[in-house]
Amino acid sequence: MIDYVTISDLGVIEHAELPLNAGLNVVTGETGAGKTMVVTALGLLLGARAEASAIRTGAPQATVDAGITVPSTHRCVSLAQEAGAWLETPGTDTASPAQPPADVELLLGRTLSGKGRSRANISGRNVPIALLGEIGSSLVTVHGQSDQLRLRSASAQRRALDRHAGAEFARALSAYREQFTGYQQKVTELDEITSNERERRREAEQLQQSLEQIDAVEPLPGEDQELKTESLKLENVESLREAARSAQHSLSGPDAAEALDDVPHAVALVESAATALAAVQDQDQELGQIAEQISSVSSLLNDAASELGIYAANLDESGPERLAEVHQRRADLERLIRLYGPDIDAVLAWAADARARLHNLQSDADRIEELSAEIDELQAGLWAQAEELRRRRREAGEQLGAAVGEELAALAMPQARMVIDVAETAELGPDGADTVAMLLAPHPGADPLPLGKGASGGELSRVMLALEVVLAEGSETETFIFDEVDAGVGGKAAVQIGRRLAMLAKHRQVIVVTHLPQVAAYAQNHIRVFKSSVQDDSVSGGFTASDVTALTEEQRVSELARMLAGQEDSESARAHARELISTAAAL
Repeated sequence: MIDYVTISDLGVIEHAELPLNAGLNVVTGETGAGKTMVVTALGLLLGARAEASAIRTGAPQATVDAGITVPSTHRCVSLAQEAGAWLETPGTDTASPAQPPADVELLLGRTLSGKGRSRANISGRNVPIALLGEIGSSLVTVHGQSDQLRLRSASAQRRALDRHAGAEFARALSAYREQFTGYQQKVTELDEITSNERERRREAEQLQQSLEQIDAVEPLPGEDQELKTESLKLENVESLREAARSAQHSLSGPDAAEALDDVPHAVALVESAATALAAVQDQDQELGQIAEQISSVSSLLNDAASELGIYAANLDESGPERLAEVHQRRADLERLIRLYGPDIDAVLAWAADARARLHNLQSDADRIEELSAEIDELQAGLWAQAEELRRRRREAGEQLGAAVGEELAALAMPQARMVIDVAETAELGPDGADTVAMLLAPHPGADPLPLGKGASGGELSRVMLALEVVLAEGSETETFIFDEVDAGVGGKAAVQIGRRLAMLAKHRQVIVVTHLPQVAAYAQNHIRVFKSSVQDDSVSGGFTASDVTALTEEQRVSELARMLAGQEDSESARAHARELISTAAAL
């Protein structure tokens, strides 16, 4: 609900604040007083296009602000919070996290610059104009002589009819949409497989060839590094053998056949030291420990000398043939590494992924058959569901058309006929397999035409009013604004328009700009826009401005008398005004 609207330097309005209440709010005033600026201001808060010409002459900018109270669960609250807006709870400073507030307050603002620029803000945070429009349009619906937008589009008409169809229909539609989503996913998967069949076949052939190349080599994990180490050893076999023999001789001396003289060596020297200590090691504990260490060293030296001999003998067994084999194997592995990875482990990982991908590609034929069967089954079920949805829509359409027709008869359109056309389509869609169109035949003999084509502006306003009255209980919109909805009518029809607006206001906040006293009499909150002359030394003769005020009960009588007879002091007009107010209050 809109709590208030503040307007500064917009059109003829220098500064005004509209206090708005729940229920029916009526805005009246003489022609040219600036009533249209009130609707313009509200439109700006809904993201309407800004014109620099709307700024009051001599003012650098125009501003419009509004305070709106909305349920904390409303979608616009999350949109505002995502934009960084700081939201307050009316009447409290903070809300308990365990018990969130039922309502929160949004502050919407729009500023127009004389340079043609426009800024929007929500609760102190600057936001794009589009976001302001998205939030505003979810809260407020405007119906004007040239702005009948809400039910113009086919999708909006479908949503209105579906909402009127009730909760059972909503559950059926939800079940259909869930099935349709699964159907679309499978169709997309099948399209992907079949539309890329040639590319997928080529990919499978390439993967098969690559895997055959890798399998022919049969690489082992880490084999490239092992062969690199072995190759280095084989290429330096003579120097390795020489070093091993030399070290062995230093430890244990040359073979008996090779020994020409008594050459000292490590094993003999250590054994000599051990023999020197053996005779006395029992006489001193410390010396005995040293003797044990020397004995251990002797054993280690003997073992090392033996291993060096074995190592040198094994080198003798390896020849040029093994080196050639290693070089060939490394060459085979290098070819794979150049193609599939930085090392042989990466090549093996690539091969594992390629096998999995090849398996998927090779199973496409089976998957195509499986998907086709699933799609056919889902499609048959969806067509049956869509037919049921269409039947229910047609029933709801007949009820809605009849209800709107009754409202139109009371709104001075007794011969008007509303037709809800639900036509079958050749393809399934997210909402079924039909189109919804709201058609109007304004008088007998006329063919039903889409809304906006078969009626004048005044008639279309009344059609929208009739629809809103019928759809009000299921509507998500909090506020309805009607601009000159009563154009071209009077007498009993005007009274009925007032009654219908009052009926709508029982469920929603309604703001009406009107020139008919029969409509204004039903207001719970009556706001008057009036002209005043302002003296300004910078402007020759001053300028005319408009102001806005909420009327008391007695002021309402005067305003209705002015609207009735042009004479607010006429006793007969005032008596008539009181009668209108009394009759409206009895609703």
